[in-house]
Amino acid sequence: MNIDPSIDTSIRTLDIIDLATSTKNIYKTVVLIGKRASQISVAMKKELNEKLSEFANSNDNLEEVSDNREQAEVAKKYELYPKPTLIAIHEFLNNKLKYYDPSE
Repeated sequence: MNIDPSIDTSIRTLDIIDLATSTKNIYKTVVLIGKRASQISVAMKKELNEKLSEFANSNDNLEEVSDNREQAEVAKKYELYPKPTLIAIHEFLNNKLKYYDPSE
């Protein structure tokens, strides 16, 4: 998964009116961002599990698991990623999300 390094991870207030300009409805916007955040979360979890499965060994004991530095580095990398909600908001605000409303 390619994470945009320009995503601002600091907490800041967003104007609701600005968020709702493209959808004309704040509730549609929240649902859209929420669904995208869920998609990102699933993709990140799948990617992390694939990378961690490389380290899996059926006969590991507790000492070997706790000493695996490479596995810890992979986990730390994913901990530093921005949260899926922040990524989804960033995509929405930068018009990177494509959506359509079937009722329109």
